[in-house]
Formats: sequence, C-alpha cells, structure tokens
Amino acid sequence: MNASAFYPLLMFTLAYAITPGPNNVMLAASGATFGYRRSLPHMLGVCLGAALMLILVGCGLLTAFERLPYFHTALKYLGAGYLVWLAWRIAGSQTVGSTGTPLQPLGFGQAMAFQWVNPKSWIMAVGIVATYTPHEGFYTHLWLTAVLLIVVSFPSISLWTLLGRMVARALPSVTAVQRFNRSMAGLLLLSLYPLAAELWEYVGPWTHRVASV
Repeated sequence: MNASAFYPLLMFTLAYAITPGPNNVMLAASGATFGYRRSLPHMLGVCLGAALMLILVGCGLLTAFERLPYFHTALKYLGAGYLVWLAWRIAGSQTVGSTGTPLQPLGFGQAMAFQWVNPKSWIMAVGIVATYTPHEGFYTHLWLTAVLLIVVSFPSISLWTLLGRMVARALPSVTAVQRFNRSMAGLLLLSLYPLAAELWEYVGPWTHRVASV
C-alpha cells in the first residue's frame, strides 16, 4: 500500500474511531461506571467486531444485502431497537436491582455483535470497501486495512473509556455519575436521528392521510 493511498485511509479510520458515536458514548459510560479494566472486553469486542465486519462486507456480504433489501432494512430497525435498549441500560447504570447485583459491563461477544446493528460501523465498512480498497490486490489490502482498523481503534476508544473514568472520579457522588450516564444515554438516542428521519419519510404521509379522514 503506497503512501498516497495509506494516508487518506488512515485519516478515514481515525475519524471513524475517535469521533463521537454509539461505541464511544457507550464506552465513556462504561468507563465511568465500571472503570477501564472491566471495560476491556467491551473495547476488544468493538475493535475485533468492526474488523470482522469490514472483512465480511468486503468478501461479498454487501452484495447479499443488496439482493435482500428487506433483510437489511429489518437489520437496521432491529439495531435501532437494540440501541434504545442499550440507552436504557446505560441510564440505569450504578443502580442496584432487586437482587442487589449491579449491572454488568457489556461483554466481548455482545460488543462484537453490536457492530452489526451500529449505523456508524456500516458507514465505515461500506466506505472503506467502496472507496479505499483497490481492485488490484483487493483481499490483501482488505486484510491489511482490517489490521490498521484495530491498531487505530484501540487507542481511540481507550481515550473515551478513560475520559469516562476521569469524569466519574471528578464527580462528587453516585448520583452525579448516574446523571452523567443518563446524558450518555441521551446522546446514544440522538445518534438514531438519521434513522428516525428516514422512518418519518414513510410514516409521515400515512399519518397525514389518516388525520384527514
């Protein structure tokens, strides 16, 4: 991979990894609630899950989705529902349930699976395959890009997890940590705005017709 192709790809992967999004918001909340060490499985799941998704999309999964558009649409809305559930889970962090056991951080497998319903991860995978992976030596470049994604992502998401931990240490009480986590849950819900706008394009005209009857 020559320098003229490498640096734009590096900037793209860095922008994906370090800018605010569902993964980073969730990790900031996890760092605040559980600390850096207990959030490590979540972090590793994000890195390896995104890399695996990139490889599978590059190996033809995107073509399968184009042939089955309804499946892709169902996956998007399933992902939206899962994000809402995660927002509720984050908002309830640092609370104790009826069993007296606090909520647990997201596990490795859960974090890997989450990448498939994360809109930002889809943008990353499709963008890299369509724009930054040349036809010549396609699969070699794809695997090298997956490795680059892991190398760039881990320190980036580590910063978000540590930021959450630092914020928690600076907050004076458990109640303040709860408020921080609820703010993170709100940001996670805001990340669903593009999908909500897309849904309204279909639902809006129908509701107007019903109201006029």
